[in-house]
Amino acid sequence: MPDLPPDDQRFLDAYTAASGGEAQSNPRPRQGSLASAVPRYLASDSFAALSNETRSSRRRMLDEIRRNHGTGLVRDLRTKHVEAALSKFSGHARNNRLKVWRAFGKWLEDVYKIEDPAQNVKKSPVPKSDGHVPWSKKEVKKFREFWPIGTSERLAFEVIFFTGARISDAFRLGQGNVDQEGWLVFNQQKTGGEVAIPFSRPLPDFASGMQSDLQYLRAALDARSDKHITWITTAFGTSRSVKAAGQWFAAKARAAGIHGRTAHGLRKSRSQALAEAGGNSVQIGAWTGHESLSEIERYIRGLNKRKVLSGTETEQKVPTSATKVPTQPKKTGESNA
Repeated sequence: MPDLPPDDQRFLDAYTAASGGEAQSNPRPRQGSLASAVPRYLASDSFAALSNETRSSRRRMLDEIRRNHGTGLVRDLRTKHVEAALSKFSGHARNNRLKVWRAFGKWLEDVYKIEDPAQNVKKSPVPKSDGHVPWSKKEVKKFREFWPIGTSERLAFEVIFFTGARISDAFRLGQGNVDQEGWLVFNQQKTGGEVAIPFSRPLPDFASGMQSDLQYLRAALDARSDKHITWITTAFGTSRSVKAAGQWFAAKARAAGIHGRTAHGLRKSRSQALAEAGGNSVQIGAWTGHESLSEIERYIRGLNKRKVLSGTETEQKVPTSATKVPTQPKKTGESNA
């Protein structure tokens, strides 16, 4: 994009061409129209403050707004227009677009001095769901038996399963993320928060039973024929695309006879395992990168309560007060990582 103000016509023409249109064959957007407001919002500090992953998904929906409603003037935008734009969708698809409209609407209110057109739009009711299902021990064993050490499928599994990282983070990890003290350190793409997981250092006492999972991960890493910047690569030795990674992994699980399970389900499995082992909310959050009590509660829902109660004397897993969970462990080797 040219280094020009976002309301400069040359910037708008370049944006139109870059998003699939041709500036020379399309009429220039009217000043004050949604077609001119969308690229201004995309160039704003408000949009830049979002994570890379969020920007990528929202950019597509904003382009949808520009194409379908670009001729309308911002000053005429009302709640009924947003509701009409969302009426073509239902459930999660509608709610995801409503999130975009709400963020866009707040920006329009601030920049164009109009009343936020999305603030009174209600979300669609959706069936309650636990989302991604945690993997059972039998499913973990089945995947390991089908995909042996030395395969890229097994390596991806062990990285995701031990770290409990989102797949968008797991596929960016490599030896460069291991610091001198033996912590596997990375910043989450979704939240920007730092995570540090014990890797080449003793595991905290409550997680000592996870040593076998760490050994599986190290064995998978040692079995790589070629070493690259990132651990998980394609057959051609290149870093795997994060966008297609989730579908790729789910397909490999199905090939092993495991249906309805995802990479994110492994993240839930690690969270529950940490709770069942005696980890408190601070320790779980430090390992998985969850920053609030509500997130941790949601991820450990359905854990084996008998294991929790029959374990060693540890702190209660989930405190009753809503506290912010720190994501950066102390560097003294204590067990809050």
